[in-house]
Amino acid sequence: VGGLPDGIVDADMLAANAVATAKIADDAVSEAKLETSPQQGLAKAWVNFNGTGTLAIRDSFNVSSVTDEGTGDYTVNFAANALANANYCITGSISWSNGSRNILSVASETGGNSVAPTTTALRLESVNYGNGNQYDADYVSIAVFGD
Repeated sequence: VGGLPDGIVDADMLAANAVATAKIADDAVSEAKLETSPQQGLAKAWVNFNGTGTLAIRDSFNVSSVTDEGTGDYTVNFAANALANANYCITGSISWSNGSRNILSVASETGGNSVAPTTTALRLESVNYGNGNQYDADYVSIAVFGD
């Protein structure tokens, strides 16, 4: 029922029959149709790093570096694209230690003093849930959502 015959589609035919933006403008997804900004739902930064020994970033987006602040204490530094404000959402995970549950804490440092997130960096610590001691985690992963 119409269309192109089987076996004759090549790159030239695809280019000649490409869909132009003007042809789909009425059906295009827009912020007004979504009733929200699609950018709000995207991670503004994320990182997966090895928190033991010499820190090593395995992969990342919008993260320039991770600083070792001591045992189980890290600062994640954002790259050139700083966040619009420091009221962003942080989610993450860390690897287990010796079979016990662990906690990834945001905005903390050794001694219990809070360090608030900024538009260019955030502070993390990995803590053993059983004994409350900080430890260097093999796997630390975080994602940041915000403006």
